[in-house]
Amino acid sequence: MTTPSPRLTKGPSGDEQDAQSVASTGAADAGLKAGLKNRHLSMIAIGGVIGAGLFVGSASGIAAAGPGILLSYALVGTMVVLVMRMLGEMAAADPTSGSFSAYADRALGRWAGFSIGWLYWFFWVVVLAIEATAGAVILEGWVPSVPQWAWALIVMVVLTATNLVSVGSFGEFEFWFAGIKVFAIAAFIVVGGLAVFGILPGSDGGGDGFSNLTSHGGFLPNGADAILTGVLMVVFSFMGSEIVTLAAGESEDPRRAVTKATNSVIWRIGIFYLGSIFVVVALLPWDSPAIAEKGSYVAAMDEIGIPHAGQVMNVIVLTAVLSCLNSGLYTASRMAFSLGGRGDAPRSFARTTRRGVPQTAILSSVAFGFLAVFFNYQWPDTVFEFLLNSSGAVALFVWLVICFSQLRMRRIILREHPERLVVRMWLYPYLTWATIGMISFVLVYMLTKDDTREQVVLSVLAAAVVVGLAVLRDRVRARRQVSAPKADQHS
Repeated sequence: MTTPSPRLTKGPSGDEQDAQSVASTGAADAGLKAGLKNRHLSMIAIGGVIGAGLFVGSASGIAAAGPGILLSYALVGTMVVLVMRMLGEMAAADPTSGSFSAYADRALGRWAGFSIGWLYWFFWVVVLAIEATAGAVILEGWVPSVPQWAWALIVMVVLTATNLVSVGSFGEFEFWFAGIKVFAIAAFIVVGGLAVFGILPGSDGGGDGFSNLTSHGGFLPNGADAILTGVLMVVFSFMGSEIVTLAAGESEDPRRAVTKATNSVIWRIGIFYLGSIFVVVALLPWDSPAIAEKGSYVAAMDEIGIPHAGQVMNVIVLTAVLSCLNSGLYTASRMAFSLGGRGDAPRSFARTTRRGVPQTAILSSVAFGFLAVFFNYQWPDTVFEFLLNSSGAVALFVWLVICFSQLRMRRIILREHPERLVVRMWLYPYLTWATIGMISFVLVYMLTKDDTREQVVLSVLAAAVVVGLAVLRDRVRARRQVSAPKADQHS
């Protein structure tokens, strides 16, 4: 395992440096600059768990499970906390822009790091298209004279420019995007909580207390099975919590940043997810038509009596979309940078500019993002739907790889650098294996549902293709290494 530098520097030429010059474990961060401040990392850590899916996707979960959706969020939240604890253990010991891909490379083999790195990159490239389109829909509603495709283009270009300037500019944009999300959701919880307990003056929904949790068919109106259905609907809204471990590699104190983010993930999920959803299902009956028509948060704000709730939520959702776009482009480019540094992607991906920006990795990632946006407009029900489904279960694959990597990395860390084990997974290895069982159960359960079966099947096929390429590449390299000494002997 390599020793991470407390401050990342540029190459001696001051221009571009090939990250291949560093060790092959995946800590290919020598060309990156430590441009992220502590406040950037703190806000990325807090805001990373608040995706646009929380605001726009929770209504369908409430419709499926009723108030029991709280249990669905609690189950998935517990799973994410455990996965983040494992990832935090490895990242605190060896902060790197490759994060779990680099750890899989070290713990499971080159094929694993290659496969999960490219699958993760593919996932975020598709997400870029989804979020760009979602943002364009909102912006077109405000300025209809500009077509939707033009808004998507504008948003992508602006955030690409932001990422190309410096990692500090990315951090600054993300600080404010995430800050708005955090402030909005915190204000919603406080005001909504006052309304639930009847403290808020003039509230339309005050005084009911907790009656809505049980008075409309009970806490589980659709049966206990609906909790699992709710799990499938909310699990992907948690994707993004791992971004802070990639970003930590470009901070001045990576180990401290990762430790702090890992230790705070419990309260972040507890407050922002469980707290806000509790306010919604306590304020309104789960089967209220308003939730389905307006969305859960808009309906709750209308119930409280907040004026122009729909427009307020559009601003918040747009902020969440821009945040996801910004961090998604950053994440995809840093994963491509790490893959380039390990020889699993073109070497040009691992070169940085004078400002410490992996320019080729960023431009290549956004190019595929633009292509995905084009597919979304041109063939939304065929080509783009195929891309969407084939990346749908990647989040669960990533979490599984983190679990299996941690099982082995714990032993490697203890053998080589025990002093770096500053974050420890609880009840190792029992909770790690329990988490593997939970994630595997979710994948199997997805196969039993008509609306999620295709996602799992296509994602598995995509993973099989990437793993096959990784194995083939390893065999070719092994043959070259064997033939090289023979060629030297003949010469």
